[in-house]
Amino acid sequence: MKKSLLPLTIGGFGIGMTEFVMMGILPDIANSLHISIPVAGHLISSYALGVVLGAPLLVAIAGNYPPKKILLGLMALFTFCNALSSFAPNYEAMMITRLLSGLPHGAFFGVGAVVASRLAGKGKEAQAISMMFAGLTVANIIGVPLGTYIGHTMSWRITFLIIAAVGLITMASIQKFLPAMPVVGESNLRKDLKLFTHVEPWMILGITAIGTGGLFAWFSYIAPLLTEVAHFSNNQLTWILVLAGVGMAVGNLVSGRVADLISPIKATALFLLLMATSLVIVYFVAPFQVPLLVMTFITGAISFSLGAPIQILMIRASNGSDMLASSVSQAGFNIGNALGAYLGGLPIAAGMGYASPQWVGALMAITGFFMAVIMYFRQKNAVDYGLATGH
Repeated sequence: MKKSLLPLTIGGFGIGMTEFVMMGILPDIANSLHISIPVAGHLISSYALGVVLGAPLLVAIAGNYPPKKILLGLMALFTFCNALSSFAPNYEAMMITRLLSGLPHGAFFGVGAVVASRLAGKGKEAQAISMMFAGLTVANIIGVPLGTYIGHTMSWRITFLIIAAVGLITMASIQKFLPAMPVVGESNLRKDLKLFTHVEPWMILGITAIGTGGLFAWFSYIAPLLTEVAHFSNNQLTWILVLAGVGMAVGNLVSGRVADLISPIKATALFLLLMATSLVIVYFVAPFQVPLLVMTFITGAISFSLGAPIQILMIRASNGSDMLASSVSQAGFNIGNALGAYLGGLPIAAGMGYASPQWVGALMAITGFFMAVIMYFRQKNAVDYGLATGH
């Protein structure tokens, strides 16, 4: 891996840890703040809302600054807000700090994806972006299980202090390893907002928000699924989350190569179809420990295969507003986060059990698949029309 990509990987680790550790320590936070698990799930949605709000807003504000300065500022905000989460005295305060912690998430990945694609060799953009998302997968192998273990055995508040420390390390690595890159063109909010006058970015946003909701309907409630349905002990959660993280790492590395090989839209449709299938299988094997462990690995691999191809799709559809477009796709992922966590919690609250979110997730993923198929034929028809008319 290029040294210049290392800060993006470390930043991805910190962001992945703060986003996904919530799923592992959700019961601990619920007990500590005297709320139910479905209500604690709203903290996941609050973080996701912060991403949705912060992604386009912060990129629009910082668009005329060099990428290195933007990333430093975003990571400073990330560090401060996660430190605040560790001191939240009650549910309401935690909702606010999680919202604030989410603000820099989408903008960091959005700007980082553009930086990675500029640093990559021609034809290897998706692979370079997948190296940034590798930080997310390493977080799920090391950071999330470690944070979950600390949350169970000591305090979830210490987990958020560790995340803040990762933010400080990221800032130091950005300063040391990331090359100074010029502003490419002058950012103009009015020009950038023309992105939303085109159909394709909206289609990609819909595919992302609805399709990836399947991942979050599964992962948001993975702790009670494992303990209440499969009857694993709380102490076993740590290594099972490591297993899920290893799956995510494998899926992320494969996805970049697949997207560069068969096209991003074909890869997106394929992985969404596989996700829907996987979640249905999870539902049926949930009471059986060994099959559930196998599906935890497989589902993790499939779910994290979507990051790189969707980022490339959005950058190519940006019409020159690549940083805004890339950050908007991150907003889409976290709309999926919010929808998956919220909708996945509804059947639990209705008494249908902790395996029931898998049906919600499968429905969201298959809907995303059909949307991706529509977009594929739309792109194909546009190319065919261009060839026929000589354009």
